[in-house]
Amino acid sequence: MDPVEELTEEHGEEGGEQPADPPGDPSPSEGEGLPSHATDGAEAPGEAAPQADSPASGDAEAPSPEAGSARQLTTIQNDTEGPLSFDGSTALTWIGGFSGLALILAIAVAFGVRSRKATPNFEEPQQDVVPVEHREQIAPTEPHETVGGRLRRALSNSRAVLMGGIDKIFGGPQIDEAAFDELEEALLRADVSLKTVQHLLGPVREGALAGEATPSELRAKLHENMKACLAKVEQPLERPEVEGPWVLLVVGVNGSGKTTTIGKLAARLTGQGAKVMLAAGDTFRAAAVEQLKVWADRAAADIVAGSAGADPGAVTHDALQAALARGHDVVIVDTAGRLQTERPLMEQLSKIRRVIDKVVPGAPHSTLLVLDGTMGQNGLSQARTFHDAAPLTGVVITKLDGTAKGGMLLTLAHELEVPIQLLGIGEGIDDLKDFDADAFIEALA
Repeated sequence: MDPVEELTEEHGEEGGEQPADPPGDPSPSEGEGLPSHATDGAEAPGEAAPQADSPASGDAEAPSPEAGSARQLTTIQNDTEGPLSFDGSTALTWIGGFSGLALILAIAVAFGVRSRKATPNFEEPQQDVVPVEHREQIAPTEPHETVGGRLRRALSNSRAVLMGGIDKIFGGPQIDEAAFDELEEALLRADVSLKTVQHLLGPVREGALAGEATPSELRAKLHENMKACLAKVEQPLERPEVEGPWVLLVVGVNGSGKTTTIGKLAARLTGQGAKVMLAAGDTFRAAAVEQLKVWADRAAADIVAGSAGADPGAVTHDALQAALARGHDVVIVDTAGRLQTERPLMEQLSKIRRVIDKVVPGAPHSTLLVLDGTMGQNGLSQARTFHDAAPLTGVVITKLDGTAKGGMLLTLAHELEVPIQLLGIGEGIDDLKDFDADAFIEALA
């Protein structure tokens, strides 16, 4: 075996410092068995290499620097031929590196989230953003807006439908039969019934076809006819001359705004100095009693309520007895919402009226029907049916601020002739206003 290879093998197995050459073994010549780049100053072939001075016989020959370099290079080459492996310290180094990187990323993310939270939001509030096409219809409320201005804003949708036809007809140079057909269509779209349309346009049509008036005069005549139609049913809600409490019975279908109207009316009366009692007679609708209690607190009114599903006649009886004992000025009786087609529920109103009359003779003194303004001409059918079950003394029209069917009031006035007493024109507690025929027509047309 070559001495260099023997030394390499022993180095790979033991991993320690290699011993010197044993005594008596011949030393390899310089460059023998070594790579060409590991020898220093090798002779070309055919030339005799100079002999170095040899030590005394029996002494070990010290390895030359060239031989040490050869042993180190050979050892590195043999070590790199086997598979790579990692010891424990290497694994800990990698784990520590990854942990440090993860910690840095976590700190960066936390700092970014905190920065975003600390950044103020300069976006406009969502409720203040009004689409362009609605900005004329949903004008902001003025701090001291008049009742007429609020009514005009509430009827903006109905006005847009009706005025489009009126301006088109009376803004032209002449008016013919075709123009009146278009005007009839505009009134019908505003939910004025056909019978009422014919009543309003009859005199105007005759004057136009006879050539007796200008377009502006005909327009003024139409306004006069509308005001005359509504003036017949204009009647404010006032306390009648009665002994004892003034009893009001409030009826209507579910979703018409009946309970909200009772709360606003109670607030209005307590603001005038009256002592008000509420009777929670709507014992069938879920949360109706709780809703009326909230309104009683807001209006500073007293309330008598029963359990869910209780007899509304019994609740009404107890409320009237309590009002008589405590000296209340006004009693407002809520009733369960019902459709005009439900005969058993409609007959129940007659029973409640009998209970009221037994406790307070001659009562109820006022029976108010709450109509949803978005129902249009269906409100006429409701009013007729409720009028048959419990003779109505007045009508309250609600939700006029969200409909284009304000013309239904003309239909009610002409065909039913029941007084229109109150209008609901908003969500505020003071948005229940007396009906004013002139102000209504000016806001509508």
